[in-house]
Amino acid sequence: QVQLAESGGAPVQAGGSLRLSCVVAGDISNIYNAYSMAWFRQAPGKEREGVAVISSYASPTYADSVKGRFTISRDRTKKMVYLQMNSLKPEDTAMYYCAADFRRKYGDVWYFKQYEYTYWGQGTQVTVSS
Repeated sequence: QVQLAESGGAPVQAGGSLRLSCVVAGDISNIYNAYSMAWFRQAPGKEREGVAVISSYASPTYADSVKGRFTISRDRTKKMVYLQMNSLKPEDTAMYYCAADFRRKYGDVWYFKQYEYTYWGQGTQVTVSS
């Protein structure tokens, strides 16, 4: 059983920064080296969308809307994934979710497909005011 828990969401003014954290808990010792982890977000009234992916099968990948502002990283020893968010905009306001999967991935079309991720956290709220 794998559990994900996000933290770090908060109210922030436009132009500010936040770092979201996601801890991976559970017995993953046999599979953690082959991983795909992502951040998704969902704003009120909108569909959930992929933001950033880090994977053993691909280079870090970002949605166009966050390129140059957000950075995804992983601390293998702490079983943590982070999302550093800089130059925040009001349109970044959303619930942010951490997602993980430990199955083999192929090609480059899976990055932001929600069904490609087996495990999800409960989300952490980011609110950016202008």
